[in-house]
Amino acid sequence: MAEDETIIRLDLRDLLERAGFEVCAEAKDGEEAVALARSEQPDLAVMDVKMPKLDGIEAARKILDERPIPIVMLTAYGQEELVSRAIEAGVFGYLVKPFREQDLLPAIATARARHEELQAVREEAESLSEALAARKVIERAKGLLMAKDGLSEQDAFARLRKASQASGRPIRVIAEAVVATLDGE
Repeated sequence: MAEDETIIRLDLRDLLERAGFEVCAEAKDGEEAVALARSEQPDLAVMDVKMPKLDGIEAARKILDERPIPIVMLTAYGQEELVSRAIEAGVFGYLVKPFREQDLLPAIATARARHEELQAVREEAESLSEALAARKVIERAKGLLMAKDGLSEQDAFARLRKASQASGRPIRVIAEAVVATLDGE
């Protein structure tokens, strides 16, 4: 939680704790928020936009660069420019002060849900990227085996699969070894 005004910070902490959240750290400025996010590794951040040293949006950007977490921004200013900067920084929620508990808790729940969805999409994209890379190296290894030993595509793949099973290593690792061995010949 990052808020430069002490009274608001105390009220916010009380509200969050009553709602069942554990507040692991409190920052009075943006630089402290970044440092505490790094050391405490929170699951969520609630941050004011206008803070000394480093504004909340820049602090959010730095936090998200290091470790993606849901961030809800709080501000007394609803200007389009600030909202646009917050969105571009990657925050998941934006509330204009004064806010009530009925406003903050749904904003947090929504931010957490959107963050989980984004994480799932990122993991799926990474998995697909790894599968594509594996497919490419397997295809390359099959082509090299077909050219070197005059095998059919099916027989080249069978040879890779057999070597994978015999060694207990993934077929991608076997394919990479074949490519490394035969690619320069």
